[in-house]
Amino acid sequence: MIRYDLICDNAHEFEGWFGSSEDFGRQQERGLVSCPSCGSPRVSKRLMAPSVSTARKKEERRHAVMTAHDQQAMDKLREIVATIKANAEDVGDRFPEEARKIHYGESEQRGLIGRATAEEARSLIEEGVEIAPLPVLPDDKN
Repeated sequence: MIRYDLICDNAHEFEGWFGSSEDFGRQQERGLVSCPSCGSPRVSKRLMAPSVSTARKKEERRHAVMTAHDQQAMDKLREIVATIKANAEDVGDRFPEEARKIHYGESEQRGLIGRATAEEARSLIEEGVEIAPLPVLPDDKN
C-alpha cells in the first residue's frame, strides 16, 4: 500500500491509501477520488518525502507506543520465558514424541521445550498431553 498526501482544488489537505501509483491514477480517472471535506473530485498528490524505515525508527516507534507499565510487563514476560528455557530440555522437532513419552510414563518427568506444528499440537492436546506455547517476543531471535 502507498500513502499519498493529497490536496483538493479548495486547498483541503488529506491522505489516501492506494495499492499502487497506477491504482491512484485509475481511481482518479473514474472519479472515485474526492475530498472528504468538500467532495471536490479535483484532487492532486502533494509533494512528499519518501518514508525510509530503519531499524532505529522501528525501535523508536515500538518504544513510543509502550507505556512504562507495558514495558514492565514485557520485561517480566521476558524473565518468565528465560526461566522456562533455562529449566527445560530443548528437544527441538522431537517435542511431540518426547511429550507423549512423558505423558504415557515411558520417559522421566521433566520440562521440555521444542517445536511442533499446529496439527501436532492439536493432536497432543486431544490426547490430554499438557502443553503450552512459549511466546516469541519482539527482539527474540528464535
